Amino acid sequence: MKAETYLFGSVEVSPEKVITFPNGLVGFESSKRYMLAHENTDGQPQSYTLQSLDDPMLAFQIVDPTTLGFNYELELSDAETALLQSPAPEDVAVMQVLFKSEGEGKAAISPNLRAPLIINTKARLGMQKIMEKFLPNITLSNLASAV
Repeated sequence: MKAETYLFGSVEVSPEKVITFPNGLVGFESSKRYMLAHENTDGQPQSYTLQSLDDPMLAFQIVDPTTLGFNYELELSDAETALLQSPAPEDVAVMQVLFKSEGEGKAAISPNLRAPLIINTKARLGMQKIMEKFLPNITLSNLASAV
């Protein structure tokens, strides 16, 4: 299928590569179909672009939290598990959405810690888990490295 995107122009997307977020993402509930894009690099990419296939102007930069020194231990409700079609642990990817924040006259890019994306990589289904509070079972490491 052909998709129009702001960042990549017109691209061909295999239907098997589409990731569906049945509930959309916070603030973007009407965009449910996405593709992942990344720069061609040797080895595993450090970040990805999550490009909406429903809105060509909508894209998010996402990263694996472990590249930033975060380790999530998430518990899914029965409804969340059903939404993701009961994935095996090895079929789950947890990603953080990056956002730009400005303070004291300078801009910074930060991860959204309270709303990680959870993706069943086998079924190509995803959800955004909103955590009401920052739980202590999120461990931070490698705090000295620059982002």
